[in-house]
Amino acid sequence: MTVRFVNYRLAFYISVFLLSGAVLGLGAHFAAIFLPRLHQGFTIFALVIPSLTIFIFLLTLQWSQPRVEAIVLFVLWTIWLAMGAWSTDVIGTVQCDALAGQRTATKNGDMSAQSYCYEMKVIQAFSWMIFVLCSFAFIILMQLVTQAQRFGRYMIWYEPIQNLGWFGEWPGLYNTTTQPMVQYPQHQYAVPYGYPLQAGSGIPQQPGHSIIVQPSANGGPATVTQIPI
Repeated sequence: MTVRFVNYRLAFYISVFLLSGAVLGLGAHFAAIFLPRLHQGFTIFALVIPSLTIFIFLLTLQWSQPRVEAIVLFVLWTIWLAMGAWSTDVIGTVQCDALAGQRTATKNGDMSAQSYCYEMKVIQAFSWMIFVLCSFAFIILMQLVTQAQRFGRYMIWYEPIQNLGWFGEWPGLYNTTTQPMVQYPQHQYAVPYGYPLQAGSGIPQQPGHSIIVQPSANGGPATVTQIPI
């Protein structure tokens, strides 16, 4: 896993954690003042979805594969889309400022309708924000997997997600270069028969021979040998 991929993935996880925690806190507040008689469906949904998100991310933060991560992101994309759509249906285009002085019913009395509207607006905004983050994360994951396969890692779907590299970076553990470091060993180079080349300082190639140029191990002049073909 490259350092940049580590940082970006961790930043994505932290962002979703914080947003989900905020939605969970507001959902818990609604559960305390509404359940069990009022707004049961939406309140329970607002408790389950962020709790499930936090639980899944705690698991995948420790271990995951690209195929697992893709399924997780798609599922979260779907449920947060539903959460955003439901919260939009509940609060709609209501202007919270216009509700000043009005009250809404709770299980033990009533509360400020303006405060309820503001809290719903926060849930709505955070739900759509998580939906957008999961969308970008899913698209980026697909692109990184495609890049890894282009670099020759054809089984990257089944490898640990730590092996993914960021854009332009070679896949592998903590590899931050765009190309793997290749060591070229010292070996012999054969010049085939038929090329009127010269080796070293004016050594002509004899007819019917090949020139063998062997680099010196100590950095000295190369050794030139002609052998019959």
